[in-house]
Amino acid sequence: MTKPDEASPVPSLAVAPSGDGRYRRLFEESPLPLWVYDLETLRILDVNEVACRKYGYTREEFLALTIRDIRPAEDVARVEESVRDTPRQVFNSGFWRHRLKDGTLIDVEITSHEMMFNGRRTRCVCPIDVTARLKAEAALRQVNEDLEQRVRERTLQLEDSNRELALATAAAQRASRAKSEFLSNMSHELRTPLNAIIGFGQLLASSDAALRSPERQQSFVGHIVTAGQHLLTLINEILDLAQIEAGKLSVSIERCPLAAVFGECETMIGLLAQQRGISVRFAAAGDAAVLADHTRLKQVLLNLLSNAVKYNRAHGVVRLECSRPSPARVRIAVHDTGIGLRPEQIDLLFQPFNRLGQEFGATEGTGIGLVVTRRLVELMGGEIGVESTPGVGSVFWIELRADEDMPSATAQPLPAAPAVRVGMEADSAVSHAKVRTVLCVEDNPASLRLVQEVLAGRSDVQLLSASNGRLGVELARAHLPAVILMDNNMPEMSGREAHAILRNDPRTANIPVIALSADAMRRSVENGMAAGFFRYLTKPVDVEQLLKAVDEALGQAGALE
Repeated sequence: MTKPDEASPVPSLAVAPSGDGRYRRLFEESPLPLWVYDLETLRILDVNEVACRKYGYTREEFLALTIRDIRPAEDVARVEESVRDTPRQVFNSGFWRHRLKDGTLIDVEITSHEMMFNGRRTRCVCPIDVTARLKAEAALRQVNEDLEQRVRERTLQLEDSNRELALATAAAQRASRAKSEFLSNMSHELRTPLNAIIGFGQLLASSDAALRSPERQQSFVGHIVTAGQHLLTLINEILDLAQIEAGKLSVSIERCPLAAVFGECETMIGLLAQQRGISVRFAAAGDAAVLADHTRLKQVLLNLLSNAVKYNRAHGVVRLECSRPSPARVRIAVHDTGIGLRPEQIDLLFQPFNRLGQEFGATEGTGIGLVVTRRLVELMGGEIGVESTPGVGSVFWIELRADEDMPSATAQPLPAAPAVRVGMEADSAVSHAKVRTVLCVEDNPASLRLVQEVLAGRSDVQLLSASNGRLGVELARAHLPAVILMDNNMPEMSGREAHAILRNDPRTANIPVIALSADAMRRSVENGMAAGFFRYLTKPVDVEQLLKAVDEALGQAGALE
């Protein structure tokens, strides 16, 4: 601690150690500690009682000391320097440290006055203990420093929070815009096929004779079926995407032989390829297998293959090839000879509803199939990519984990797709078979009418109907039908509840029950089959699948009989 640049004057204090009694009394009775020391020898010449009590010495002990004894050793040089350099005037020499008799060091603030006594230079000293004050000031400085540090830290945190808030706000705004665009696009995509379905349906119901010709009505029906299939595809893809985004879509990873998956895809893509004049060639998969979800892998490949067919050029070619980029991975690539994609189009390829300008073309599509495809591939632990050359074509590929060594693969032409048979032909054996009862439990009149029309040409069945689950149970117990078609969501009693009652009744426990449900979620289908339904068909029902399920159920019923 240093002394101030200028002395602080105080009233003159003349102390006569053994002189005038008035000054002596003032010296002794001062409430402040005082002592006088010789500036040459630094020996203490006089001290008052307050100073003795403060420092812990008797008067005799104090008078035997020098200033060197009171100051710490490291401060002695400073003391001597102050004695030598300080002018002869009243001054405040700042802060010092003094040692008490018990060795305790205290901080003092010194005010002193130099005077001549009997021709000798002396100094009267008034030390004020400021230890507590200095500690308080140090503590206050520390508190201020801590506060400043905390303010700096909180400021940095606030700045970080503001940056995060700005990023979150921007993300929320983007999400809001994406949601609005998604809803707008989805509304458009839903209304377009609905417009065809409702419009052509109204034309079919029209009384205008010009519209009732068989040719025109067949054309109207074709448009309705096409629009309905497109609407179903859109709904399925939206549901898949919603489940994936919500983390609720699970996949069952198992060993999937590629030959079986390719064979199923060949059958399903063949008709579309023939209709468009596209040649499709599949690689022979041999014994190769991947670790994937069989159903979802087929969905992925069918989406890539259908896109390659739909967006190909006239009389183009689609090739499906297999390769092994590494011992642990299998790559399945779909090549097409379409118009190709520009780099900026590839960047937008996996955005929902973005059809890269094709939404104004004649080719139907939803714009979310590739989004679902990518999510499904990622859920199966794989990756998807695309390579394209404008004017030449594109290659969409997926890579999945290999299950075993992959044999060499050669491309083979896709065989001609079998003709699609809608309905069932009754052969002579069927025509002479006994008529069996089929009970349809359905609360929706249109859905019931569809079942009636589908089975209208069957001479081997008669149809009973019930509008709710409770009535369905009563009719089943009364008529003991060979097969029951059961809607799931009905008033009074659901299809699941009715099915449970029938299974617990010995009279109806063995009747095959085919579920007809609008709940197409995979978990619902699995739960339905686990509950004992003979088949679980989802709406809109495929006519051929319905007829096939009825035939199989009748076969089982006949075997039981």
